[in-house]
Amino acid sequence: MAGAGRPGGKRAPGGTGKVSTQVRAGGEPEVSDSLRCFGEVVKAFRRRAGLTQEEFAALVHYSAPTVSSIELGRRFPPPTFIQRAETVLDAFGAIEGAARHLSRQPGLASWFAQWALLEAEAISLHTYECRLVPGLLQTEAYARAVTLNVPPLPDENRLEERVTARLDRQELLSTHRKPPSAFSFIVEQAVLERHTGGESVTRELLDRLLEMAERHWNIELQLMPLRQPVHAGLDGPLQLLETPDHQWFAYSEGQKNGRLITAPEEISVLQQRYAKLRSQALTPEDSLGLLRRMRGAL
Repeated sequence: MAGAGRPGGKRAPGGTGKVSTQVRAGGEPEVSDSLRCFGEVVKAFRRRAGLTQEEFAALVHYSAPTVSSIELGRRFPPPTFIQRAETVLDAFGAIEGAARHLSRQPGLASWFAQWALLEAEAISLHTYECRLVPGLLQTEAYARAVTLNVPPLPDENRLEERVTARLDRQELLSTHRKPPSAFSFIVEQAVLERHTGGESVTRELLDRLLEMAERHWNIELQLMPLRQPVHAGLDGPLQLLETPDHQWFAYSEGQKNGRLITAPEEISVLQQRYAKLRSQALTPEDSLGLLRRMRGAL
């Protein structure tokens, strides 16, 4: 459950065990050696093809500033950029090969790393969760409780790494980002009724959810009631995001694995399901009312 609540601790494939990619306060990944290296590979093949950044950007259907950021190692390349760059530049597999060695953020499971970096630049993010409160909305106490609930138990250093990574991601919610991102969360009421971590943890969690929903204009929170005979989310949790270049990606997750979804036809299906979930969940106003009643009952 790397995305929503329990980041794992796998090392990046082919790596040395040291991870250099970090996330700035604004949610943008710090420049790492692997990102710089990937950018240099792209730049070398672009120049070999005799293309300016603007000409190359038009061919891969990304903006020139995006190409520049990727070549400078300041931005994680989206999967479609990697695929198009490989084809347009006839790179003999070098660009796709370099992409496989991009480093990840400490504390995040290896299968979640690429989604987390796309998430850091998304202009909109849609999350449906039926297992636990999404990581972007968790309190530190809830994050610890979730991590310690699922075997195998981490040692103290790994626990701190996972919790820190989860809390750092919450900088994405800031309205100070330019432009600020829009967030939609649909969470099953049953997740909150579980009282993970006990009543004191649940009280703090409900207070945070109320604060997020009441004070953050860029966050929409809806609860799926306990009784909902018609439910579009029976296949499990899902996430959708839109990049600054208006590319859409999706992510689905199970135990010890996750899948980044790039196929337009699959994303279309998940968008239809999420739209249906929005209509089936309580309205944001009714969800706030339910949260207040749950908080008052503790």
